[in-house]
Amino acid sequence: MKLSYIYVSVPDLKEALVFYRDELGLDEAWREGESTVAFQLPNSPIQLMVDVPPDSGENWSTGPFYEVDDLAAFMEKHSGFAWVGEPIEIPGGRSASFRDPGGNIMHVFDQTASE
Repeated sequence: MKLSYIYVSVPDLKEALVFYRDELGLDEAWREGESTVAFQLPNSPIQLMVDVPPDSGENWSTGPFYEVDDLAAFMEKHSGFAWVGEPIEIPGGRSASFRDPGGNIMHVFDQTASE
């Protein structure tokens, strides 16, 4: 597992842009459609991914996003985890979410679709 993103779920992207870009001065790294923007965190390879989720599902909760080599293999190996919702398609791969023992949401994803 490699930490790639800190995922932040927001209700309004324009308001979030004003805060993260204009107030905090973070540089935009990339965009995906009209609902997701990533910012490069200074002096770090980690990005802050700000997103307006498509619904109110638990799998859209704010939390870290870890890259794994193969999501299906990771899920099989960790079948006892408290998985939240079903895996979803993302650009280049798939993503899934689970709760840690404290109830916090953790996200994992792979980029196997590009292989």
